[in-house]
Amino acid sequence: MNLLSPAAPGPEAAPTGSARRFAALVRKESYQVIRDPSSILIAFVLPLILLVIFGYGVSLDASRTRVGLAIEDSTPIAQDLAASFQASRYFEVAVGRDRREFEEDLVLGRVRGILVIPANFVQEGAGGGSPELQVIVDGSDPNTASFVQNYAQGVVGTWMALRAAEIVMPAPAIVVEQRFWFNPELASRNFLVPGSIAIVMTLVGTLLTSLVVAREWERGTMEAMMATPVTAAELLAGKILPYFLLGLASMTLCVLVAVFVFGVPFRGSVLALCALSASFLMPALGQGLLISAATKNQFLASQLALLSAFLPAFLLSGFLFEINSMPWIIQMITAVVPARYLIPSLQSVFLAGDIWPMFLRAIAVMLFIGALMFVAAARNTRKRIA
Repeated sequence: MNLLSPAAPGPEAAPTGSARRFAALVRKESYQVIRDPSSILIAFVLPLILLVIFGYGVSLDASRTRVGLAIEDSTPIAQDLAASFQASRYFEVAVGRDRREFEEDLVLGRVRGILVIPANFVQEGAGGGSPELQVIVDGSDPNTASFVQNYAQGVVGTWMALRAAEIVMPAPAIVVEQRFWFNPELASRNFLVPGSIAIVMTLVGTLLTSLVVAREWERGTMEAMMATPVTAAELLAGKILPYFLLGLASMTLCVLVAVFVFGVPFRGSVLALCALSASFLMPALGQGLLISAATKNQFLASQLALLSAFLPAFLLSGFLFEINSMPWIIQMITAVVPARYLIPSLQSVFLAGDIWPMFLRAIAVMLFIGALMFVAAARNTRKRIA
């Protein structure tokens, strides 16, 4: 027996070799992230641009809406109602004496509505009837038209309550007192900015992963790694971990900007935020790996990532459009969009606090979708190795 011959590796040597291969893969991917300027731009510069757009450029608040106010009744009571409209923070009022003065402005879009105090306004109220205010709105924009109508009713209701307190007149039979929980100012920024964080994480997770891995397919380095003893599971895990940490770092930057720059309240816990974000990154990264393994081309991978990840997250997640108002077939499709479960959870973390029954359900669904993505990516990768 040759005592100098190397001994056969025991069962305990296999985990060590696997751990070394995995550590080498993670180190290699980390160096690639650091050396690649596009990864840093996508992970940190692009999120800031999107947050600025959603925080400042996108607003669902209908404040300072331009309207024309036609005061056809010159009595002091009508003038007092007109003053209430002029003092409202929801309207930017142009005053006239006849509704026909604003018809051309309404057609051209210079005003969004015409508020008419008719000539018989005081007579109807004095005769025991209900005085009427005419609201003419531009129906081509239903949302703004609804805002003008509702806010006009609110101004009239407040004015009538003040008049009832000053003089003896019958108060409205039913008085509605509104209370808004979690977002008393109804500021759209407070739920748009948390929702935009999910859009940012979708881009960082899916687009960045699909581009980087597809780039390796194009350069031939992926085939070189496949020639090594590395397994498909080790390859996928080694690819995922650096971008998983990069996604969490991008999320942290977005949260800091949302709280300290945009002033969005944060009433939840860091634990809930990290759990939700980590769970969402699993389907996002898995989808990026699946796209890159199926296409092997950066341009095609980027287009598929935008079509299959960004657009569904933007349009089918409830971020801007209510899911319950969509056709039932579209509602069924939204069930497989991971952002649908992250966006309401993030909004709850910021505005309401920790609601763990809601969070645990969302985490379970996102992890399930992520597991399906990784299984599909692993099967596709094994086929490529063979």
